[in-house]
Amino acid sequence: MSDAVTLSFTRVEAVHLRGLVGQFVDLLADADAASDPAVARLTPSAYPEDAASADQFHAATRADLLRRRSAEAGTVLADLASAGELDPSDDDAFDEALAQMDITLEPRQVAAWMRTLNAVRLVLAARLGIDDEDDHPADDPRFGVYEWLGYRLELLIGATDDS
Repeated sequence: MSDAVTLSFTRVEAVHLRGLVGQFVDLLADADAASDPAVARLTPSAYPEDAASADQFHAATRADLLRRRSAEAGTVLADLASAGELDPSDDDAFDEALAQMDITLEPRQVAAWMRTLNAVRLVLAARLGIDDEDDHPADDPRFGVYEWLGYRLELLIGATDDS
């Protein structure tokens, strides 16, 4: 039995996700990102009660952790490359956007996808001020992408459990 997992997307979902992950990679590559609260959320303090130890731990681990996150996001971007681009001026754009596509992931890719989807959600949560489930009203459209990423992560976890 294979441990491969197949994810189904519409092309517009895949293109949208590729854009989000691309922005995430850009954020991680930004030299000024170290002071960004969203990036800080990706590297929480190992010693919240001891500032000196926390600073030392961050100095020793932060750059490597962010490099690994970027490399894993690169895996996701490569897997989403097959979605291509959508041309809204094309007469068939609507049908193309809704066309189903499958992406098959090997176990190494699955782990990278899970960590990347979760990391992008953490960045969005920091940007939107979400600290727990009660921090956002269900009818506020700004939280739709955050919820959609959670849904996609849940589907991936379910697919992994089924394989």
